[in-house]
Amino acid sequence: MAHSSGFPGRTAGGCAINLCMADDPATSGDRRSANTMIAVRYVLPAVIAVAGVLVLIFNQTINGLEGFAMGIGVAGSILLLNVLYRVGVSGDRERDEEEAARVYFDEHGRWPD
Repeated sequence: MAHSSGFPGRTAGGCAINLCMADDPATSGDRRSANTMIAVRYVLPAVIAVAGVLVLIFNQTINGLEGFAMGIGVAGSILLLNVLYRVGVSGDRERDEEEAARVYFDEHGRWPD
């Protein structure tokens, strides 16, 4: 891929290389990575929350209540960290799109549609 835009990591069209390659067909490694991310983002917190509920059901003492609170707290923490990470990444993506639009404007004299 040519890097003639003058910006390292950018193609001649001005978009970031990793964003432009999104049109390529997914490889098995990409699917495996996507499945892993789904498992970490959603399945892991659900399993931990269910484990907390099961602790409360089978141990109806103060220890069971503490185990329940711990399970729900950990599951909520994992979900919150994922949300915060995704918000941060979306800001990077928006900056890359803005930079690509500016490069397009410099080359063509008009803002991209």
